[in-house]
Amino acid sequence: MSDLRVRFAPSPTGYLHIGGARTALFNYLLAQQQHGTYVLRIEDTDVARSTQESVDAILNAMDWLGLSCDEGPFYQSDRFDLYRQKVQQLLDEGKAYRCYCTQEELDAKREAALQEGRKPKYDGTCRHRSDQPDAPYVVRFKLPEGQGATTFVDKIKGPITFQHDELDDLIIQRTDGTPTYNFVVVVDDAEMGMTLIIRGDDHVNNTPRQILLYEALGYPVPEFAHVPMILGSDKKRLSKRHGATSVMAYQEMGFLPEALVNYLARLGWSHGDEEIFSMSDLIEKFSLDHVGRAAGVFNPEKLLWLNSHYIKSGDPARLAELLQPFLAAKGVSTTAGPDLVEVVKSLQERAATLVEMADGAAFYFAELIEYDEKAKNKFLSNDQRELFEILLEQLNGCERFDEESLEKAFAVIMEKTGLKFGKVAQPLRVALTGGTASPSIYQVLEVLGKEESLKRITQALGALV
Repeated sequence: MSDLRVRFAPSPTGYLHIGGARTALFNYLLAQQQHGTYVLRIEDTDVARSTQESVDAILNAMDWLGLSCDEGPFYQSDRFDLYRQKVQQLLDEGKAYRCYCTQEELDAKREAALQEGRKPKYDGTCRHRSDQPDAPYVVRFKLPEGQGATTFVDKIKGPITFQHDELDDLIIQRTDGTPTYNFVVVVDDAEMGMTLIIRGDDHVNNTPRQILLYEALGYPVPEFAHVPMILGSDKKRLSKRHGATSVMAYQEMGFLPEALVNYLARLGWSHGDEEIFSMSDLIEKFSLDHVGRAAGVFNPEKLLWLNSHYIKSGDPARLAELLQPFLAAKGVSTTAGPDLVEVVKSLQERAATLVEMADGAAFYFAELIEYDEKAKNKFLSNDQRELFEILLEQLNGCERFDEESLEKAFAVIMEKTGLKFGKVAQPLRVALTGGTASPSIYQVLEVLGKEESLKRITQALGALV
């Protein structure tokens, strides 16, 4: 084990967002690569908005992506006593103070600052008060007065400096006694021994205040790496208008976890011109040095291409297991009918998602074929009667129902009817599947098997118009 300790710390106020999943992935990969420790912490101090449903959604998404933690999940709501102790420590040491300013007073100060062209930050009214009136108060952290700056070297963005006169005395405890994000994240990261904080770059502006808090509390300051945001195609922050932003929505749409992991890793990180990475490849090759500084643009078509690749190259038995719920959602039972693994093999080249595969697989398990009206009128007309009768005769005579035997039977059928392959295959495809699109006719016949294929041809004969 190395000394590296990293964490993923989502707030349970909704589903696991694509951006959060990428941050979780980057932390996981680095911990795995360096034999460090990967910690999961649920930041549920916002009691009003945090829900168990959201916690479950985040944990399920992490599990689906394969991002198992070494420690946790820990919950901030279990640690309120620690936060209160640390707030009191800062008060006792004169590094924090009670602020009694009302919201109306703060709004008036902000408005006056704006009108005078000043930065609308807290003016320190209560900073030097010694009285303690019986009134609601927040606790503010005393930032350094006067000139000065805080600089840190971001492992992705490089050196970043914030002038202290740009900052104000941030609130670390609300009037109801609950601690604020910027405070608890410092206490937790320090107490849990985090050595590197990898997070989204929307937290860059929080970092100088947090560094000052680390120092005030006597904690060592960890390293930071801020990952660029993910944008939609219009270069605006990724949101629902760009499509699904929830990790589990992609599971519901029939994406494979390895496709989403591969895509998220490449969204802001590169390794030469390579596009396809297994999890073990990513663990071996990932580096913060190759995380770009520019925002990544989410491209659904690229993700779909990757998913198609993983379906084509996937283990048919595993895909069959993953396909079951999608078939069940369509009301398709697989208790009778062909071997689902063989069905999957016939569809892997054609399906980009498990939803598409379920749509394509449904005909295999139909008790009675329902014909597409247009296909029926075109290919199941009475002048096809002789073709179907010859098909029945020749296919019934096949001892084996494999591609080699079927090819020989088709050669005889084409010779007897004088028809080319397509003129034989398409009417038969409609008879077997109900439509004009399917895997190769030999594959369909072989997967359905002799008995079911002959049954469907007989049904088609009775449906000729």
